[in-house]
Amino acid sequence: MTALPIPIVALDVPGARDAMALVDRLAESCRFYKVGSELFAAEGPAVVRDLQRRGCDVFLDLKFHDIPNTVRGAVRSAAGIGAALVTVHASGGLAMLEAAVEGASAGGEGCGVLAVTVLTSLDAPALGSAWGRDDVDIATEVLRLAGLARRAGAHGVVCAGTEAAAVRAQHGTALAVLVPGIRLEGGTRDDQARVVTPAAAVAAGARYLVLGRVVTAAADPLVAMQQVATALQRPA
Repeated sequence: MTALPIPIVALDVPGARDAMALVDRLAESCRFYKVGSELFAAEGPAVVRDLQRRGCDVFLDLKFHDIPNTVRGAVRSAAGIGAALVTVHASGGLAMLEAAVEGASAGGEGCGVLAVTVLTSLDAPALGSAWGRDDVDIATEVLRLAGLARRAGAHGVVCAGTEAAAVRAQHGTALAVLVPGIRLEGGTRDDQARVVTPAAAVAAGARYLVLGRVVTAAADPLVAMQQVATALQRPA
């Protein structure tokens, strides 16, 4: 039987009060949360510690992309405040990815570096425009960047569910795959170009799922979380 991925709810809210209200509402249905740029810029490391006091793990999704020495220090600090997962952009190159892995190790035990491949908001024309090429194939680029992440010793990669199976086929369990852009059947795409259902993400071999608006924008986030849990049990 395929192991079910770990659900991570995105706390994409403006402040700690809203974040902790959602955490308390979801209670035992979720024990892993994503802290992104909006919340971290407003609250800093304190919000990570608040989550830890509630017994939750933290995915610090700050997508570092800088010179290797700067990224090494940033990831070391993220690991030092207790982040279980932290993101960096794979397009920063091999030396930067290696520095991130070194920083995670220096900051303490248990922090995994995830390399972001291609953002789920991008389709092929948008990626080609950003990179100045007309012949961009997203799956090819995701696999190329995943290869860099593996060479650097990263814990895993972030990619859309549409490319997750290809990453698993090429790298097996050597790279954990985190899939954002999760939508229930019939749900809206919002600003995401490449989305999948929970069941499709399971079939593709995702180890982590980030649940954003599918849960946080729901009339009742707890009911939405339960719907996702049910959908994870269904075959794709």
